[in-house]
Amino acid sequence: MILTLPVVVVVAAFISRYVPGKWRILRIVWFLFLYLLVEAASLTMMFSLWILSGFGLKLGSNGFVDAHYALLAWMLRRVVASAKFTFRLSIIREGDPPRTVGTGPSRPIMVLSRHAGPGDSMLLMDALSNQNRRRPRIVMKEFLQWDPMVDVMLNRIPSAFVPAASPGREAVIGAITEMASTMAGRDAFVIFPEGANYTERRARRSIEKLREMGRPELAERALELKNTLPPRSRGAMTAFAAAPPGTDVFFVGHAGLETFVTPGDIWRGIPIDTRVAVRLWYYPADRIPPPDQQETWLFDVWAEIDEWISARLLDTEEPFDDPDAY
Repeated sequence: MILTLPVVVVVAAFISRYVPGKWRILRIVWFLFLYLLVEAASLTMMFSLWILSGFGLKLGSNGFVDAHYALLAWMLRRVVASAKFTFRLSIIREGDPPRTVGTGPSRPIMVLSRHAGPGDSMLLMDALSNQNRRRPRIVMKEFLQWDPMVDVMLNRIPSAFVPAASPGREAVIGAITEMASTMAGRDAFVIFPEGANYTERRARRSIEKLREMGRPELAERALELKNTLPPRSRGAMTAFAAAPPGTDVFFVGHAGLETFVTPGDIWRGIPIDTRVAVRLWYYPADRIPPPDQQETWLFDVWAEIDEWISARLLDTEEPFDDPDAY
């Protein structure tokens, strides 16, 4: 890859002259090169850790788990920095980041995030790992294991891969219970309650499912959402019930990536050249409602996130040069 890069860059630059967009082909080639470079370096380092652990015998020990989290933070930092530079992304955080209360050791947290646009999960994992010094854990669709770096890394730290099809729903609930119940210290369990990026078709299907389940009141509330899918309350409530006492909850809303849904959207939009507005909603453990009120609370917060997104979309369409952007 390194040896052929000079030739590939020249060819990509030549082709880019005849393709609409600002050096679209060259940007993609450059990002893929850097991504594969990080992938190769990460796999090499993980192979070294496997040898040092006694050919895998001690990979589950605290020291080697910490080493893998440090490597994960490095991987995310390099890939996200490359994506921001190559595709001209600015991330603007609204307001001061809330902090968990208390003067004792760090407490575990749950992070429930909106799911929209390319790479939003990677941006969130990067923020947790590198800016907040947290140890993220996540439940993901099993097809992501086709990426060797993701496959090896996330099978060595607390994470779970589950089937994408509907019959795998019980596996998802089981994985959520396992991930939430085993949290401690600096752990952060990441959940995307929508389950997928927003599209009008998915929104209609979600509303139909709520009606089929005999929940017309939730279907009516889902009809009011303009930018998000209705949250799947079962997964979130399972996590709330399984999490250790004292677990704080953060909701994450972001606006600016929702127009990049399909591969065609992303291709036509390169360079993405946009700013992504981000806001956090913080609920300390003592403000989380009891189980019989959590579903209503979840929909209330989601409606607030949806309203905030509507107010921010007009502000994220143009490039934004902010020295405080991260």
